[in-house]
Amino acid sequence: MGRAFEYRRAAKEKRWDKMSKTFPKLGKIITMAAKEGGPDPDSNAKLRIAIANAKAESMPKDNIDAAIKRAFGREASDIKEVNYEGKGPHGVMVFVECASDNTNRSVANLKTIFNKSGGEMVPTGSLEFLFERKAVLEFEVTEKLDMEEIELGLMDAGLEELTVEEGKATAIGDFKDFGTLTKCAEELHIEVKKASLKRFATIPRDFTDEQMDEIEVMLDKLEDDEDVQAVYTNAG
Repeated sequence: MGRAFEYRRAAKEKRWDKMSKTFPKLGKIITMAAKEGGPDPDSNAKLRIAIANAKAESMPKDNIDAAIKRAFGREASDIKEVNYEGKGPHGVMVFVECASDNTNRSVANLKTIFNKSGGEMVPTGSLEFLFERKAVLEFEVTEKLDMEEIELGLMDAGLEELTVEEGKATAIGDFKDFGTLTKCAEELHIEVKKASLKRFATIPRDFTDEQMDEIEVMLDKLEDDEDVQAVYTNAG
């Protein structure tokens, strides 16, 4: 019984730790979306998607509302979306997306992580060609959904690939078609659980398990940084 209690407590602490890092990051995206297009999700598609993504991560409504309110306060004025690039252990290429109100802090933190991992930051734009940006929609497959009809409908909106695994569907298209794909999904009455822009390696590279262990240590540190929204690599 003691071990079971310790396990449950450890699992709960791990969830709390993840939420304490995830919610502020989601909040920044909501704040930027509200600042850009207004506080009403019905007329602001970017905000609507940001809220849906936050709900998918179990972010409380109070946190979401607070993030929207922050968009019209003084503290929101300095939040910017910025990207950084670098080389990590064993030559892995890394693309980092940030939302920061202090780019000097962001650069200093990331530079420290790269350097301590045996890597280095490189000038922005150096690795852009190694990553292809895609629109990604994720939703659950239910009996009400006609997947053939949905695939045909999404193809008209720019769908490139649709995969279904363990009852979950992933629709991928060019990043330029993000708006048309999300709008089409709404028209097809698809309850999108998560919608995002992701980067995929154009030339994936294989690493050994031992090399990946070292690479993942660096990636964990990058993802833990308060300004980092997403990290991508060319690891296959």
